[in-house]
Amino acid sequence: MHVLPESEWRRRRAEHAERLRPWAEERVRRAERGVKHPVWDFLFEYYSLRPGHLLRWSPGAAVGLEGATAKDVDWSQFAVTPRGMAIPTEAFPAHRRAYLEWAVAYLDTVAAREPQFGCFGLHEWAMVYRTADVRHRVPLRLSAAGTDQVIESSQLRCTHYDAFRFFTPPAMPLNRTLLTRPDSIDHDQPGCVHANMDLYKFAYKLAPFISAEVLAEAFLLALQARELDMRASPYDLRSHGFEPIRIETRDGREEYARRQREIAELATQVRTRLRAEYRRVWELTGGTVERQQHDEPLPGPEARS
Repeated sequence: MHVLPESEWRRRRAEHAERLRPWAEERVRRAERGVKHPVWDFLFEYYSLRPGHLLRWSPGAAVGLEGATAKDVDWSQFAVTPRGMAIPTEAFPAHRRAYLEWAVAYLDTVAAREPQFGCFGLHEWAMVYRTADVRHRVPLRLSAAGTDQVIESSQLRCTHYDAFRFFTPPAMPLNRTLLTRPDSIDHDQPGCVHANMDLYKFAYKLAPFISAEVLAEAFLLALQARELDMRASPYDLRSHGFEPIRIETRDGREEYARRQREIAELATQVRTRLRAEYRRVWELTGGTVERQQHDEPLPGPEARS
């Protein structure tokens, strides 16, 4: 077992908290005031990790913390070792190994797929197509008719089921592919803003057996992806400080595609580290390198917007 010197793990723990504390504390302050944020609340509501848990630090499984005691760690999975504290491999719940095996196969499959660009964030438009039941208490940038026209003059190319399933009924048949939960692994691809945002979900699903630094990288990536998602949406968020990316125009679509590619490049780095963390835990818990794909549902909560 690798053991981190006390000076190193204390530094890393402090840096992790400093990196994420502004986001966690602002979320808590909004909740205390009963204030909703149409962009950032998503990262704490759809994604279920609580702000306090986001700040918890871990080096991952089977990594010792020299000189640490129980008061120095935030996770109950830590145990006393001769040189300090560590999360033993045996602490990984046996009932979660099926998910772990499926997730390794899923992450490998998506990483190997060719990225696709050109959806232009139209999933958010499809969620308000021909309906008065909008998902956020902010105005639309265009009229209802103008918003519908954007959909009707475009081709919907959504590849992510957890976005597609919130399309309005009239919008669903307009998508190039009718997506279902079981075939998510056949369609998710590394250019998708939502698939890249969901790397955060995969990261916290493995906590505290994963390095907190990878969790932080996935969260910060999700922030950028969420901002792009909502700036390109039909909502007018200028009162919240977000200038729109007007995907109903040629310039707006070019801007969206450029930012989508930038996020995909960052996501490639995060996905690579996340895959290594998943594979490490899989093998520490007795998994073999040869894996099979499992048609299990994607992990996560039940609402997206």
